[in-house]
Amino acid sequence: MEETITSVNPSAMPENKAMRAFAKGELKGNWTQPVLCTLVYFIVTGAVSAIPVVSWVSFLILCPLTFGYALTCLNYMRGQNREEMVSQPFQVFKEYGRTLGTSLLMCIFIALWSLLLFIPGIIMSYAYAMTPYLMKDNPEMGAMECIKKSKAMMKGYKWKLFLLDLGFIGWILLTIITFGIYGFWLQPWMQCTRAKFYEELKARQN
Repeated sequence: MEETITSVNPSAMPENKAMRAFAKGELKGNWTQPVLCTLVYFIVTGAVSAIPVVSWVSFLILCPLTFGYALTCLNYMRGQNREEMVSQPFQVFKEYGRTLGTSLLMCIFIALWSLLLFIPGIIMSYAYAMTPYLMKDNPEMGAMECIKKSKAMMKGYKWKLFLLDLGFIGWILLTIITFGIYGFWLQPWMQCTRAKFYEELKARQN
């Protein structure tokens, strides 16, 4: 039987500003591992993207690795393995089939929605945003189950998560101005903030 998730009032969630501040506070004084992890992640993804092969080959590496980076930041926010962050994104390859299958289905669904119009594709990308975290916390669940559960969890919260991301726009501009250098600090901050969003959302639903 499919699990039912009851959505609660989005106002019950902490303010986005508070979640961004909380994540930054967790990172304060501990930037070395997150920055090194991000550096390695950027190098690997950049190198794979630059390989002159068909795009689907790059997809086989980049999509699971993107999941792995997000889960590394979730672990960090939970106080887990903070001194071993550099290698953590690659741990998803131990469950390569499940990770690839889940990320592949997500991309297919988002692409199909995007065929209608650009906006529906964006909306569904937010609907499926909790999928990597659900995959980690529910090892018994299949790809479709994780995607469906994410969609149910995000009912009434997609706009809030969009605004959470939008709150980083000034820092994104700073990253552009610094030729990407600030991105080594911004990326872990953004991902840790999303992980905080997931933890808060999960705590408010049953």
